[in-house]
Amino acid sequence: MDQIKRDQLKEAGFSEDVLPTKPADRNWNFGNFATVWMGAVHNIPNYIAIGGLFALGMSVGQVFAAIMCASVIIAAMMVLNGHAGSKYGLPFAMLLRASFGHKGAMIPGVIRGVIAAIMWFGFQTYAGSQAFSILIGKLWPSYLTLGGEWDFFGLTLPAMISFLLFWLFNVGLIFGGMKVLGKFTNILSPLVYIVFGGMAIWAINLAGGIEPILNYSADGIDGNKLIVFLGAVVAVLAAWSAPMVNVSDFTMLARKPKDQMLGQTIGLIVTYVLFAVASIAIIVGSEIAFGTPIWNVLDVVARFDGTFAIGISVLTLCLTTLSVNVTGNIVPAGYQLAALFPKKLNFKTGATVAAVIGILIMPWKLMENSTSIFTFLNIVSGLLGPITGVMLAQYFVIDRTHIDLEELYSSGGKYSYQNGFNVNAIVTIIVAGVLGLIGNFVPFFEPLYEISWIVGIASAFILYTLLEFPKASRPQLDRAKTAAGHK
Repeated sequence: MDQIKRDQLKEAGFSEDVLPTKPADRNWNFGNFATVWMGAVHNIPNYIAIGGLFALGMSVGQVFAAIMCASVIIAAMMVLNGHAGSKYGLPFAMLLRASFGHKGAMIPGVIRGVIAAIMWFGFQTYAGSQAFSILIGKLWPSYLTLGGEWDFFGLTLPAMISFLLFWLFNVGLIFGGMKVLGKFTNILSPLVYIVFGGMAIWAINLAGGIEPILNYSADGIDGNKLIVFLGAVVAVLAAWSAPMVNVSDFTMLARKPKDQMLGQTIGLIVTYVLFAVASIAIIVGSEIAFGTPIWNVLDVVARFDGTFAIGISVLTLCLTTLSVNVTGNIVPAGYQLAALFPKKLNFKTGATVAAVIGILIMPWKLMENSTSIFTFLNIVSGLLGPITGVMLAQYFVIDRTHIDLEELYSSGGKYSYQNGFNVNAIVTIIVAGVLGLIGNFVPFFEPLYEISWIVGIASAFILYTLLEFPKASRPQLDRAKTAAGHK
């Protein structure tokens, strides 16, 4: 897109943040994409989720297989749904227009970029602030007793200070921009390998070597083993249902499509190998050594000897949480709000508004119920899976990887559909969403709910293709008939 066209779009109300990335700004290489998602893998909720798999009675081999199976699917989805971003430099908020229409795009955009992003941003900020409190408490023990019995809607004074400080770190990364974020993830990479590799070695030594961990005997799976295994895969996938949808917000910065394809594939799978080894070693090793599994990685850190080991470990956990919070939540929220209000907000102001709302929802109150996060995550993944299915079907089957940028940024033409809404796409996400989530309300369909993301993305891809393909093929048939008539 040339500068003249860009200037015309700005005059029409589009901010620079939602226009295709300029060639000069497409500077993310293999290394950036290999490290950008490390925080999304190595974080506290993910370790707790793996503990839940062992609670189901799965063996070490089954848990490892489920994690690695999920990692391959995650890498494939991130690469495929990121292809349009790397090819055209398109942000997620604009890419949605291709399948949902310029008005209809607001529906999935709000689900992903506003509701899911802001809610999860609040959850992750509070979780990170808890680790931050531990870090400050090790350096300044009396910090944890500040304020005495003072309470603010369930937050003690130290907890509130930690929450606000950690929130400010998140906002600081927003104003640093995507270049600073790319450098931040590169710095985080060696820390992740050192700390989590060290945790795995510590747990293996506690258990008396690798052999006792490999020989760990599980209680056995109750019920249909295939459904339980697929449910375990989906449990790992669920945390990725949101980044999969808006991955183009990052791949639009790729120098070449090959950078994001190889970087994300190798980075995610290698990182998940380390995560699988570390999480299994920690959970099983601690059960062998202490008679009870340690499912929260912060409890593992608390058992370390030495202030330095504890400090560097908690710092790394804080940084991984910060990384996943910015990449997975605040970036899509910023771009989506900028797309919804292009004349009033850009990426940074939109992200700041989202961050402020993340405080106002008081996430610490929402997390008082231990099951609230997982219920929220299951519902969101059941809604976002269908959106991903529609986007993939539109780009690879209907558009055959070709997007007309001029029409995409127009209020009329190919992507206007019916008054700006693609009814087929909206019907598809409703039907696929109901299929994936109905089991939460009707016991007979519970197996579908246990694999809601798979049901959602697969049914949406098939249904949308069936609805749209005849319409997409019609122009080709008309051109063929015209050509035949000229012979």
